[in-house]
Amino acid sequence: MTTGTAEFAKRLDQTADDTEALLAKLLADTAEQDEIVRPKRLIEAMRYSSLGGGKRLRPFLVVESAAVFGVPRDAALMAGAALECIHCYSLIHDDLPAMDNSDLRRGRPTLHKAYDDATAILAGDALLTIAFDIITRDEIHRDSGVRLALTRALARASGVGGMAGGQMLDLAGEGRFGDREPVDVARLQQMKTGALLRFGCIAGAILGQSSPKEYQALDDFGRALGEAFQIADDLLDVEGDAAALGKQTGQDAALGKTTFVTQLGIEGAKQRVRDLLARADAALSVFGAKGDVLRAAARFVAERKN
Repeated sequence: MTTGTAEFAKRLDQTADDTEALLAKLLADTAEQDEIVRPKRLIEAMRYSSLGGGKRLRPFLVVESAAVFGVPRDAALMAGAALECIHCYSLIHDDLPAMDNSDLRRGRPTLHKAYDDATAILAGDALLTIAFDIITRDEIHRDSGVRLALTRALARASGVGGMAGGQMLDLAGEGRFGDREPVDVARLQQMKTGALLRFGCIAGAILGQSSPKEYQALDDFGRALGEAFQIADDLLDVEGDAAALGKQTGQDAALGKTTFVTQLGIEGAKQRVRDLLARADAALSVFGAKGDVLRAAARFVAERKN
């Protein structure tokens, strides 16, 4: 294990622990000011899907991209927690019978299996909404313009032109609404999976009030990392072990999804990942050694086994 890789692993684990603690606090039973009450079943369902699992890669990207600019870690963690709430909501809804109809997530029953469909839908709705409560909090940045820019970027990454829109394209490609529609896999990935990962990278630039050149570098890095993540995910669905993944494999083939593997083949997909790693590394050159942990993150994404 290289020094950069060891430092990456240490910092990833620390961010996961810190994010867990922060989410537990944000998703407490006690209502916030101007809330009336937090229904017990709903808040428990939100915690079920948000706590006790996951690598917290997205908050990690926020924290480490912000660290390049010397942004206070607590502020970056708060922004990362908002992003993680969006991610967890998306997993709840993605697993529903009307979507991918999955039974397992992170090695345990999906939320609609552990509770019921209605609770799962509302827990996802509530996580989506609380994300925007969190991202607008004063402790993230003293400048309201910075908070506004973060909020807009998160909304666009999450919504019709981002993750939600990508999910719709994915369903259309499966033939859910009639004949299968042609799928541009690269565009679908940029939206469904890549948009939130990209936000994790540009969030640091927004928080750090970066130069246009620095913002573009993190944008390019985020786009390359997002695509590499999706290709690795597609490969794991074909080659991965269900026990290690904590979810069923072979789902893409069973649903007739068009993926990078179906378009490029296994070896072509692996070569594409190598090309994306080179692109990610080149994007970070503007930061010198300050980008080493993010470089290690890209390698982790490309080589992950779960």
